Amino acid sequence: MKNYAVTIAREYGSGGRLIGRELARELGCSFYDKEIISLAAKESGLHEEFIETMENRRVSGFLYNLYMTYHELPIPEQVFIAQSKVIKDTADKESCVIIGRCADYVLAERKNCVKIFIHAPLELRITIVRDRYHEGSGELSGFIRKQDKDRASYYSFFTHQKWGRAQNYNICLDSSIGIEASVTLLKKFVEEFTKR
Repeated sequence: MKNYAVTIAREYGSGGRLIGRELARELGCSFYDKEIISLAAKESGLHEEFIETMENRRVSGFLYNLYMTYHELPIPEQVFIAQSKVIKDTADKESCVIIGRCADYVLAERKNCVKIFIHAPLELRITIVRDRYHEGSGELSGFIRKQDKDRASYYSFFTHQKWGRAQNYNICLDSSIGIEASVTLLKKFVEEFTKR
């Protein structure tokens, strides 16, 4: 297969971004996470910081319908559309690893897309969030659950699917085996998947 895209959805603090970055390096392909924001800003004309703020927001059905009666698409939808276009364009031109942003859904119809979901036990995620992300304020388990709830809500709103549901992915991985072991396993999976 010529070009392929690896999409990684992940629980907050599971190490998915670290695994994705290292996986891209091992595969010799491009890595996209926050870079999608910069590209979507150019695509939409919106400011990068604004896009980052709006990324995980959605509007309620009632407010959406009311707003749509008098205006164009709400900003969260504009951001989602701009990011989706960037994701599709990127996957068309090169092999890559893309973190989050519903990329598994955006590229779901493509045979050259490997859809991964990474999860980990809460205790490990608390350690990662505290030690690697330097989040130390407050009660971390509640903070982590809120991040996951926000991701699930955003994903459900734009995809009408359940975030983290195994059937939506080609492989689900418990990253408690470690970053290096996770990368090794996923690299082998991607190599075998893209031979089909």
